[in-house]
Amino acid sequence: MKDLILVQLTDTHLRPAGEQVLDTIDTHATLLHVLNRLRTGGQRIDALLLSGDLTDNGSPEAYRRLREAVEPVAAELGAQVLYVMGNHDERDAFGVELLGLEPGTVDTALPHDRVIEVDGLRLIGLDTTTPGRHDGRLEPEQLSWLAEQLRHPASRGSVLVLHHPPLPSAIPAAEFLKLQNADQLAEVISGTDVRMILCGHNHMTAASALGGVPVWVGPALAYRIDAMAPAGRQQGFVGSGFTRLDVVGTAVIATAVEAGPGTRIYDKADTEVQERLAALAAEAG
Repeated sequence: MKDLILVQLTDTHLRPAGEQVLDTIDTHATLLHVLNRLRTGGQRIDALLLSGDLTDNGSPEAYRRLREAVEPVAAELGAQVLYVMGNHDERDAFGVELLGLEPGTVDTALPHDRVIEVDGLRLIGLDTTTPGRHDGRLEPEQLSWLAEQLRHPASRGSVLVLHHPPLPSAIPAAEFLKLQNADQLAEVISGTDVRMILCGHNHMTAASALGGVPVWVGPALAYRIDAMAPAGRQQGFVGSGFTRLDVVGTAVIATAVEAGPGTRIYDKADTEVQERLAALAAEAG
């Protein structure tokens, strides 16, 4: 059973050509930069998981820009792609432009929930959005559907991918926007093969657990919110990141990766570093 590498990209907030997020951030350029880094990095990547707020305003053109950027790179890498809805997304345009549904056939009262499998690992994308609202919710029908999916374990377990974190937040404003019925989700996943829950939405990297299952809130690609802003203030900053997920056997390890070009302080071969660490271990006995 080979190890897997997955990449979570969340809160890309793409807009139509010529438009910037908050009149400051070219999110399309950021996405292209990260995708090129993945394409040229020499790492095998088995899946790209895009966990909501893929566009900033639900524009069909923004979805087309996203797909035109992501899918050629995914094809070159041989990676599967899972698109998941966020509160800034719009179900009709999302279904037509990303899922290939026929125009005029999308029932916007129904969520876009999907399942893909990557070498025995089941990835379940859950649409936690409600049209016209920014907080998250899973409807009773979705919870029943999820329970049925999980009734039969996958050989390497399952990972849930959703936009709204089923957790309290580090900042008060996000409390209004989280998944509102996290307790019901916890009941459904209890005793199942779910290894991890991946989310976005908060623009702050965070980790916790729901009913004993690890929850990872990935860094946003668009911009970041300061979790240690001065009391009584909320601050957003230029900065972006993505998540590398390593699946080793049935273990899932999440690692936040800075998207920006930091100042390099060393660049050494893996073998050199490993030999040095081995020598230090030998010296320590």
